[in-house]
Amino acid sequence: MPDAPRQLASLSHAVLLLGPGQAVAAANPAAEQLLGQSFRRLQGRAIGEHLRFDEPLLAARIAETDAQLSARATGVQITGQGPRRVDVTVGPVIDQPGWQVLTLHDVRGAEAMRETQASGEDSVLRAPEVLAHEIKNPLAGIRGAAQLIARKLDGQDRALTTLIADEVDRIAKLIDQMQSLSSRTVPDLQPCNLHEAVRRASAVMEASGKSPVIVEEFDPSLPQVLGNIDALVQVLINLFANAADATSKAAKPRIVVRSRFASGLQLHRTSDGSAVRLPIELRVSDNGPGIDAALRDHIFEPFVSSKRSGQGLGLALVRRLVGDMNGRVTYDRDDFTGWTHFRVHLPIADERRRDLREAAA
Repeated sequence: MPDAPRQLASLSHAVLLLGPGQAVAAANPAAEQLLGQSFRRLQGRAIGEHLRFDEPLLAARIAETDAQLSARATGVQITGQGPRRVDVTVGPVIDQPGWQVLTLHDVRGAEAMRETQASGEDSVLRAPEVLAHEIKNPLAGIRGAAQLIARKLDGQDRALTTLIADEVDRIAKLIDQMQSLSSRTVPDLQPCNLHEAVRRASAVMEASGKSPVIVEEFDPSLPQVLGNIDALVQVLINLFANAADATSKAAKPRIVVRSRFASGLQLHRTSDGSAVRLPIELRVSDNGPGIDAALRDHIFEPFVSSKRSGQGLGLALVRRLVGDMNGRVTYDRDDFTGWTHFRVHLPIADERRRDLREAAA
């Protein structure tokens, strides 16, 4: 039977052991993920340094080390991450005065992992099935024109025509993939270099001339993810385009894309019904004004947009594409630092294969 630490490490809920003075004595990987801090940084520090509950009465009750309570969908401010809504439980440790067990569950993150698309959303995202013929014909013309122009150019100019041709091919593949969404077929998932997808998407944004320089903060040691390279590029282009729009009026616009290993996150909804770990995080951040607070819980729904001329389909497509790769995408706003973050979590290619082998055993 697995020991207690291994069982705690497997939980998707954040679990913290608080000692006297509510100092963090232990934290499982999900707690590290939620708080955005490693246990080494959490250890020995009061939990109040890392999070603050919006409801003063709740905060006062939790400070009573002999209290046992639970609250649903309560507001909390996490240092460096901004507001969240969490389910929280707290209780004393038996025969250990002054010690408590605190659990936190990100409500919005859980909702983002549920497959809650209504039939209306499905019909919206199936539109390319109807329009595929009309779209693919002009795409073929664009590709042919780019190839003709390339014969008369050299150097950097020819590289731009190659980019046009590659993007036409990618869009055509994306249309084929979206056509298959109506039948809910399992997409073709292969090991993908996440950083290659980022650089392809960055090149498209750079060629458009409508984006500030995208700063890369990569962890070069990350393994390949299990996904679809064309879908990943489309996801990133959508996120970069949103960030570029958001920072268009900023005095010093900044977009940062960061990759990192984020242990502890697990998705319990895959095409074959098995669980899968999502240890790779790709975060797209910008210093724009953020999304209207009234829209933040609905931004991944069709027709929800903060842009005056926006159609509200970009983030709905992002969620669908990421979900089809057994990943998840979430949004959070840090009003204290003035940064907006979109986080995409994906499985490791080799780890997913191992999960499948274990499930079949």
